[in-house]
Amino acid sequence: MAVEEIDEPRVGHDAVIVRAEAAGICGSEIEGYLGRMSNRVPPLVMGHEFAGTVMTTAPSAGAWSGRRVAVNPLLSCRTCARCRAGDRNLCAQRRLIGVHLQGGFAERVRVPTANVVALPDGVDVRIGALVEPLANAVHALGLARRLVAPETAVVLGAGTIGIFALHAARAVGVADVRVVEPHSERRASALAAGARVAHADPAELVRERSADLVIDAVGATATRRAALDIVRAGGAVVLLGLHEDETALPFHRVVRDQIVLQGSFAYTDADFAAALELLASGRVALGALAATRPLESGPEAFATLAAGPTAQLKTFLAPTRS
Repeated sequence: MAVEEIDEPRVGHDAVIVRAEAAGICGSEIEGYLGRMSNRVPPLVMGHEFAGTVMTTAPSAGAWSGRRVAVNPLLSCRTCARCRAGDRNLCAQRRLIGVHLQGGFAERVRVPTANVVALPDGVDVRIGALVEPLANAVHALGLARRLVAPETAVVLGAGTIGIFALHAARAVGVADVRVVEPHSERRASALAAGARVAHADPAELVRERSADLVIDAVGATATRRAALDIVRAGGAVVLLGLHEDETALPFHRVVRDQIVLQGSFAYTDADFAAALELLASGRVALGALAATRPLESGPEAFATLAAGPTAQLKTFLAPTRS
């Protein structure tokens, strides 16, 4: 990880240049930093969770000039059957700003006009950077509710996505949401966010095996297996985390107890809009947000996060104002 000078982005057709004023570091980017996420190929400016101010526009997008925006980094063809159905996240040509194109860990970023969403007046730009991770959780809960009517839910992992999955579950009326997280300060964050109980170990939940829904916000072998140990017969497991690629699972349990396994990737435009409304209204909050750190501190921030979980749920980077 290094801080370098690169060419200025060109606005081109039907796009804007956004000054990135808050860009969150995602767990998937730490995986890429550690060489465990094959879709992030150096040299690459990462950063897919970001918001800022529109500095330059194509002639067709002049109305966006000077506006504060959150960026939806998901690009798609917008013409295939999946896109027309509203599932742009499943487009065969999907790409992500910060993964396949230069992203938000930069002073300026080129963004298609269709991918900027206006921030309401008074909403902190860091809140704008949280819309993307919350949209992932909103999407996961939407998928889950097609499968079961959850009264009890368990979230595995209390990082940003896990905490947002907790918030999203409570926002749709799941009264009993429990969290499993080995890190004590993150368990405290889960309780502050409304978890009924925060467990360090899933053993008690395994004995009960009563959860209608389990959301795996980690994606490790241990958490995927724990999800199947916790969920009730006829329940659903939503797989949201991407820590490891391959996992052996007890499929006799899946078959004999009719467990539904549901993958969840990214979000729809409706999910993104719902996430922005939840954050802007204050119905979902992460508490006191960390101050943005200068881009120059990015290598140090990545090294710290790669060393293991921290109490701080989101680290933000931003260019130093000139």
